[in-house]
Order: sequence, then C-alpha cells, then structure tokens
Amino acid sequence: MSTPEHLLYTFRRCPYAMRGRMGLSMAGLPVRLREVVLRDKPADMLAASPKGTVPVLMTASGDIVDESLDVMRWALAQNDPEGWLTADPETTDMLISRNDGSFKRALDRYKYPNRYSDEDLAPGAARMAGLEILQDLNARIEVQGGQLVRPTRSLADIAIFPFIRQFAHTDMDWFLAQDLPALQAWLDGHKQSALFTGVMAKYPQWAPGEDEPFLPAAA
Repeated sequence: MSTPEHLLYTFRRCPYAMRGRMGLSMAGLPVRLREVVLRDKPADMLAASPKGTVPVLMTASGDIVDESLDVMRWALAQNDPEGWLTADPETTDMLISRNDGSFKRALDRYKYPNRYSDEDLAPGAARMAGLEILQDLNARIEVQGGQLVRPTRSLADIAIFPFIRQFAHTDMDWFLAQDLPALQAWLDGHKQSALFTGVMAKYPQWAPGEDEPFLPAAA
C-alpha cells in the first residue's frame, strides 16, 4: 500500500512558508511541493485557500491547513522526533506571539520603509524597536545554553528564526556590529543547518501538469 501524500503550496523566500516547510520536513512526512509566485497565484491554490497567502497545506485526507503555525503544529502532531512541542509551551507561545506581532511590525517598517512612510514608526525607530527584542532573545539564548527555551532547538526557534534572518539581512553589517553574540551564533547555526538548507532548495514555478518534487525530510 502506498503512503498517502500531502501537498504544499509554498514560496521559497517567504518566512512563513519557511517555517511551515521546516515543520513538515522535521516530521518526515511525504509532502509534494508546488512553488508559487505570489503575483501569479495558481487558481488551484486560491480555490483551496481564498486568502491567497502561503503556506497552504492540503493533507492526504483532504483537509486544508493555511496558517504557518498550524502547519507546523499539525505536522509535529504526526511525528515530533525532537520533542519540539513539549518545550515550555507557555514561553514558546509568548515568544512566537511577540515575533508575529510587534517584531514583525518593526521588521516590515525597517525592511520596507516606502510601504509605511505615512506611519509614525520610521525605519530608524523600527530598527531600534526590533533591536530591543533581539537583545532579549540574545539574553534568553545565553541563559538556555544555545536555543530560546532549552539547550536544543524547538518550536520557538524554528518559528522565529526566518524572521530574525530577514531582519539581519536587511543590513548585515549593522546586525553583526551589535552586541548580540549568542543571537548571532544562533542565527548562523540555523542558517547552516541541514534542516534549513534542505527546505531552501530552488524549484521552478509550478503550473498544472508540472513536476511536484517531494519536500526533503530532515536528516
């Protein structure tokens, strides 16, 4: 009997899609990928999830999961080999909520100042607001011995890492000049990990009838 396959609409550079792919990869589930271009969204994806954002997971049973954290939690509920879901759920929820709220707001206004020029959080202020959160994360990593809520990676690290990466890459020279040694090492470690490099393989834009490669499972 063949193993049921799941289907994921994704966009390689989207941080929400990145964390969804990493959750699915860690769970080792058979997931076929459809790489989309956000300015040219396929009709099949919009029919499954009219809100038009990635990731969109179509499970083998026909369910639609179209929020990145829900994709991660769904995948890890099937198989969680590193126990990501067991790591201090209260702290995990707080860190992810802050990341997806105030940190994402600062990130957007820092990285894309022209999109928010009429708002009160100017790029410089946005960068400083983000830095305050980075400083807290740096302190947490120092206390926990390498990761955000324990010495080994967990849901919080993987859910937050793509957004810290995006913030850092907005001005890498500035980021590296900050007194954030633990966070900088943490970020570099996740960027170099087999989990991340595996889910960042490049695929052409999907179209009906085109190949649907499998998402690599975490080694």
